[in-house]
Amino acid sequence: MSVTGAPAWMGRPSPAVRVVKAAALTVVVLLVIFPLWTVLATSLAAPENVIANGGWVIWPERFSFDAYADILQGGIITRALMVSAGVTVIGTALSLVCTIGLAYTLSRPKVYGGKPMLLLVLFTFLFPPGMVPLFLVVQSTGLVDQYAALILPFLINVFNLVVMRGFFQSIPQELLDAARMDGAGELAILRKVVLPLSKAVIAVIGLFYAVAYWNRFFEAIIYFNDQTKWPIGTVLRQYVTGGASLSETAGEMATASPQSVQMAVVILATLPIVCVYPFLQRYFAKGVLTGALKA
Repeated sequence: MSVTGAPAWMGRPSPAVRVVKAAALTVVVLLVIFPLWTVLATSLAAPENVIANGGWVIWPERFSFDAYADILQGGIITRALMVSAGVTVIGTALSLVCTIGLAYTLSRPKVYGGKPMLLLVLFTFLFPPGMVPLFLVVQSTGLVDQYAALILPFLINVFNLVVMRGFFQSIPQELLDAARMDGAGELAILRKVVLPLSKAVIAVIGLFYAVAYWNRFFEAIIYFNDQTKWPIGTVLRQYVTGGASLSETAGEMATASPQSVQMAVVILATLPIVCVYPFLQRYFAKGVLTGALKA
């Protein structure tokens, strides 16, 4: 404790400490930005520039969008992007609906069977199913080579459910009781009282689900025999690791270098999430911390 009685961490740091913090923060930012910039610069570099620099470009001498034109001319990358977009939008919407419904049910103190149901849900979090049992379930339900195989087995994430349940529990009970006195049922309370107060946690959980669906690649390798149905994550892995050739991805008339096409695929795979995140960033601290404190 300081002389004024405030905790030491609340005091103003000395100039030396501030300089050290600024230097450390600068180093961390550079370590994050430099690889991203290298990937972007290589994707925009002309073929001769890439060859002259050994495959990696820090600053292109001549900017070229040939790599993006090659992979967006109707090949496997375009199809994979549309598959990932569809799975992400539909999967996120379904996951939010199911998570909100179950979280609200488990957050009510007098729900019949609520405690056993919550323990059952937590049991699946502590002891998740292995890859083989999950594949057998997908196969027995006829979901092989179906896009539903990328959604239904992962419809509810237990961590997201617990966070949302904790947020719902933090809503003052007086508001819910007042709505019941006005004649509102549970569905009306959820729709008119709980959801308007829960925009922060819904935005955070929605982003968590969207990122998970967009980045899902390993399951497609297991559940899909038809490679034309692969999402962008799976195609990106196959291409960057050398499993796909330039002609398969960009067509026979490719004009960009293979390294530029690889980096362009990486940029296209990460761009949607990067664009969405800034709009939801302000909800993160409030949504996650409020739910976690009550969970």
